[in-house]
Amino acid sequence: MEVLTGLGDRLELYGIAAHSRWRELAAQSHQLKPRVAVISDPSLRGQVPADAFHPQTELKFGPDAVAELASHRDVDIVLSAVVGAAGLHGTWAAVEAGKAVAIANKETMVVAGPLVVELAKRTGSALLPVDSEHSAIFQALQSGRRDDVRRVILTSSGGPFRSWTKEQLDSVTKEQALKHPKWVMGPKITIDSATLMNKALEVIEAKWLFDLRADQIEVVVHPQSIVHSFVEFNDGSVIAQMSPPDMKLPIQCALTWPYRYDCPAPKLDWSATWSLQFEAPRRDLFPALDLGFEVARQGGSCGAVLNAANEIAVDRFLKGLLNFNDIPRACRAVLDSHHFDPSPSLSELLRLDAWARQETLSWTSSRSI
Repeated sequence: MEVLTGLGDRLELYGIAAHSRWRELAAQSHQLKPRVAVISDPSLRGQVPADAFHPQTELKFGPDAVAELASHRDVDIVLSAVVGAAGLHGTWAAVEAGKAVAIANKETMVVAGPLVVELAKRTGSALLPVDSEHSAIFQALQSGRRDDVRRVILTSSGGPFRSWTKEQLDSVTKEQALKHPKWVMGPKITIDSATLMNKALEVIEAKWLFDLRADQIEVVVHPQSIVHSFVEFNDGSVIAQMSPPDMKLPIQCALTWPYRYDCPAPKLDWSATWSLQFEAPRRDLFPALDLGFEVARQGGSCGAVLNAANEIAVDRFLKGLLNFNDIPRACRAVLDSHHFDPSPSLSELLRLDAWARQETLSWTSSRSI
């Protein structure tokens, strides 16, 4: 909303959607007066007062209304920011309709990356990354030919536990895991950052977004979160994108590409003294990262299963029903027990998503905390 306000009349907000937090959605409707607002939770129909929204805003309900909004003929670009696999439905509708899609929902690419990329090629849809790391790669790739890329390096803040011991990680509480040192995010993504599963999912997303092999992707820990990622070319040149840790810049970059306008995000202070630190991730203590590289190598049905297992495991941890270190263990167990399909259809991916969620519930229910 801050980005749109800062851009003035360059962009018009046609519609907005949320799942159940209708009061915030209503406040946003008064701020920018979109033509449509969608509450995807159909159980709230009849409970939300229509007059809470701006008079110019039509209120709709249900996931189908999200897809209808994302594919509407008057919409040019869709910002897909729904958390989890739930974001696939609206994103697919937007890509199918040939819209430019600014992707902040990495799970869409994790679950159905090759299918989404193929659909975008057929419809002419542009896939524009919003994750700060993938936005950085997207920008850095403009410096050379794709054939000349040696590797990309995703940076990670390391989360709140990068210097903890194994014994300390065994007793992590929800409150500790929700205190991210750099970014203010929702609870699910914050826990993913603490386990490094967020980085694992970003590895998978990078593979499909940028047509890379798994061995062309690396991860380094960068606690300052100033360098958002690198691209290394065959001649040894390394191109990095740098900015303060603030999501307004990558959001605006996706919404206005290839043009660049003044942005409300903070700027780097080059008069100050500061340093940049880089180190290897501690993969022995954060096994989620290895799961990401494994899934990136195998492809097929693995992404859908890993993502679904992680969503359930994180939810169980947030509810106090699972230990922190059991999150990647649950994902490993469910991933190993599924019947691998190298070329699944969308319907098969959705079936496996449901299966993996139930399997993870069964696995986590058997653990004592």
